Amino acid sequence: MTTGDANNPNAAEDGAPRVRRLRDALRQARIEAADRTGVVVDLRDAEVARLEILNEALDPLFSEIPDHIDIFDRGISQGDQPRLWIDVVAHVLMGRDKRTYRFVQDTRYGRIVLSESLDVPTTVEAITDYVARRIVEREQAIAVPPPPILAPTKSRRFGVWSFILGLLIGAVGLFALALFASLRSM
Repeated sequence: MTTGDANNPNAAEDGAPRVRRLRDALRQARIEAADRTGVVVDLRDAEVARLEILNEALDPLFSEIPDHIDIFDRGISQGDQPRLWIDVVAHVLMGRDKRTYRFVQDTRYGRIVLSESLDVPTTVEAITDYVARRIVEREQAIAVPPPPILAPTKSRRFGVWSFILGLLIGAVGLFALALFASLRSM
């Protein structure tokens, strides 16, 4: 670049501007995209690592749950946003800052935040409370006796006879109306 502009990389040696090729532009765009993807992958890996730390901290809690209680299914799901599932409706995900543990529950009215904390012990405590409440709810659901099966009663028989009587009265009424209409037309 002896005769061209020293500050302009697109200037050719003869002073004419150099045309940037599409292939070079595509190569540069792919390099930039790879750099951005690498950052995203690093952030996702950091989220998964934090969730694995929390998962290990929950091992003592889940070892105390009796084997016959099978409502909890703990595991980390890999996806766009990694999550540590506690059961079918509750999970832990990382907040926007990728350091905050957010313990949420999905309900029919939307998602509710049960706990949000930067430290593992606080989140473990919130999950412990949740697990205890779910076990109690399960016990109460099992303890409720089923509704009794109703046997046919006299009131049902009364209803059948009322229906038959109503049917007869209606038929007699229609017959009388038809007879009245035919006598009137004469």
